[in-house]
Amino acid sequence: MRDNIILACTECQERNYHTTKNKRQHPERQEYRKFCPRCNQHLPHKETK
Repeated sequence: MRDNIILACTECQERNYHTTKNKRQHPERQEYRKFCPRCNQHLPHKETK
């Protein structure tokens, strides 16, 4: 049931993180506040395709 997803920075669009989610419980796209090494600060990261 768990699918792999990639999280990309909303500022620079760099794909920094890989994680999993349960698509049955959370069908919408996830957004987390994570550290971006390229921007050197904590920014929102959205799920990509």
